[in-house]
Amino acid sequence: MDLLQWALIAFVVAIVAGLFGFTGVASGAASIGRVLFGLFLVVAVIFLVLALLGVSILA
Repeated sequence: MDLLQWALIAFVVAIVAGLFGFTGVASGAASIGRVLFGLFLVVAVIFLVLALLGVSILA
C-alpha cells in the first residue's frame, strides 16, 4: 500500500505544480507517479497469483 500512497502523492504534486505553472515539475512528478503505480500493479498481481496458488509468503 505504500507504493500506491506515494503514487497518489506524486500525482497530487503534479496537479498542484501544473496549476501554478511549474510544468517541468508537474511532468516529473507525473512520471514518478506513473512508475510507482505501475510497480504497485505488478506487485499486486504477483501477490494475487501467489495467493491463488496457495503459496505462503509469511513463513
